Amino acid sequence: MTFQPQHPESVFTYGAPGLKFGVGARLELGHDLAQLGARRVLVVTDPGVAATGAPDEIADALRSSSIEAVVFDRSRVEPTDASLEEAIAFARSEGPFDAIVAVGGGSSIDTAKAVNLLTTNEGELMDYVNAPVGRARAPRNALLPLVAVPTTTGTGSESTTICVLDVVSQHVKTGISHARLRPTLAVVDPELTLTQPAGVTAASGLDILCHALESYTARPFTSYERKQADQRVPYCGSNPIADMWSEKALSLMAGSFRTAVRDGGDLAARTEVAMAATFAGLGFGNAGVHIPHANAYPIAGQVREFRPEGYDADHAMVPHGMAVSLTAPAAFRFTFEASPERHVRAAELLAPDAVRPDDPAEFLPQVLAQIMRDVGIPSGIGAVGFGEGDVDALVEGTMKQQRLLATAPLEVREDDVASILDQSIELW
Repeated sequence: MTFQPQHPESVFTYGAPGLKFGVGARLELGHDLAQLGARRVLVVTDPGVAATGAPDEIADALRSSSIEAVVFDRSRVEPTDASLEEAIAFARSEGPFDAIVAVGGGSSIDTAKAVNLLTTNEGELMDYVNAPVGRARAPRNALLPLVAVPTTTGTGSESTTICVLDVVSQHVKTGISHARLRPTLAVVDPELTLTQPAGVTAASGLDILCHALESYTARPFTSYERKQADQRVPYCGSNPIADMWSEKALSLMAGSFRTAVRDGGDLAARTEVAMAATFAGLGFGNAGVHIPHANAYPIAGQVREFRPEGYDADHAMVPHGMAVSLTAPAAFRFTFEASPERHVRAAELLAPDAVRPDDPAEFLPQVLAQIMRDVGIPSGIGAVGFGEGDVDALVEGTMKQQRLLATAPLEVREDDVASILDQSIELW
């Protein structure tokens, strides 16, 4: 069922961080932070990224600009409530700071967002986590300047107002969402992604594709009931500005994604994928994402034994982008009827030379599944350890993601989610 508001919304919002993009951009961080008035900075990263030397290089560059840098290098890949609380405790004990610099993938950037929130505002982590998992409290105080330096291409966290975490006791991934979490500045240096393993490039690249596809197919901003000014949220539905970013992201990925996975040293391909990640983040960070992301949270939260290639993790995990992609073909088959022309257009952007199938609803699912196969993504949720007996628990976890499901272009019921998951056990 599509949406027929009595009083259609006529206003959409758009927000974005400042952006510095290009090879060598990371080397100008001392200047950038000085412009923000920073004299003492917390650098947040994770052990894998720390091993590349990039965070130390950045910290040394800050020190050469007379900025004191304290490094926290224990961010967890796929953060949990416990890992965020450890980072917050470190920052509180080592502070105060004038600014925070996140160096890493979405996990490090999201950890930095949580640290920023909880070192500037009172309370505990669960006070701010989205309902119904947490108490969805809004921050009262301004946050510190946050500079995000992504070393992976995909999460878009450098552009967004979202911090994603796994609440272990509830076996569910959820998030914190507020406009004040958006980084002040995104410094995107494609050279930092050259060390990204092929498996990480593939999984995070599927996150780029799903960010662009979900925001492009999200319910239009005009399909909501008109809001008052104080009711507006960052995810406002598909709109002309977000659409532009999403379309360009899909075109860039069509040309360079497979190359970046196959040949990680191809700086031109890495640069285009980094640009696509940035563009997709600027799109979905305002329009929103929907069913594939809502499904991804319980898939990642309930994983038992799966260990992905390319990730140096000491725990079972389904990387976020991989988890998102595994149900995306079936999800877009479900949403097709809401906007057939957009689904077809998205498939054409991703695969300009593909032959359109007799059933246009299968076009985007087929194109997406072929890309997944080409870059080595598992063949469905069955390949990461889930079977028919797990569907009910996954449905329960998905239905907790109402903030995301509210952006879907059709009303999503439990039986719809179950059908999507059933279709996603084996994709090929």
